[in-house]
Amino acid sequence: MLAVVALAGLLLTSCAADSGNTNPNDVADQGYQSGDGSLRTWAADDRGEAVVLSGTDFTGAPISSTDFADDVVVLNTWFAACPPCRAEAPDLLTVATERADDGVQFIGINGTDDAGAALAFEREHGITWPSIADTTGSVVASLQKVVPVQAVPTTVVLDRQGRVAARVLGQVDATTLDGLIDDVLAETPGA
Repeated sequence: MLAVVALAGLLLTSCAADSGNTNPNDVADQGYQSGDGSLRTWAADDRGEAVVLSGTDFTGAPISSTDFADDVVVLNTWFAACPPCRAEAPDLLTVATERADDGVQFIGINGTDDAGAALAFEREHGITWPSIADTTGSVVASLQKVVPVQAVPTTVVLDRQGRVAARVLGQVDATTLDGLIDDVLAETPGA
């Protein structure tokens, strides 16, 4: 319950409205408190145990990070009204599309939206990967035990063993995400 309250507080703090914004397409100056884009990576020897996340997507289908064993998995926290989430969606889609044949899978995590809002966002942005409907906050809480998720959006790259290899707090761009994926794909499988 504490995790749900903490997540709700984070989201409310993150989404303060600012009616003084003159460019609705500009993420800056909207009174939105998101991550600063800071990046952290972990060397293979410093990674902890595998992350296992599971739940249902917004259509009710089960999903688990273990469904993608031996693949690189990109986790992305988001919600439909989040300005940086909307801004990064095209870059995420580009990387997901271009990296599908490389054994790279994406899983979204959304603890805010109902199915209608989440599915509308996914249609609007052409999202091709599933998102866990994390209305209880339990998925983010279990991820939080392994890697701090202090902003929405947050993007986490898991290596082929399901361990956290990298994290970006805030909006991620295609070039940065591609580089993080390249680094993990270059590792010897099982290392």
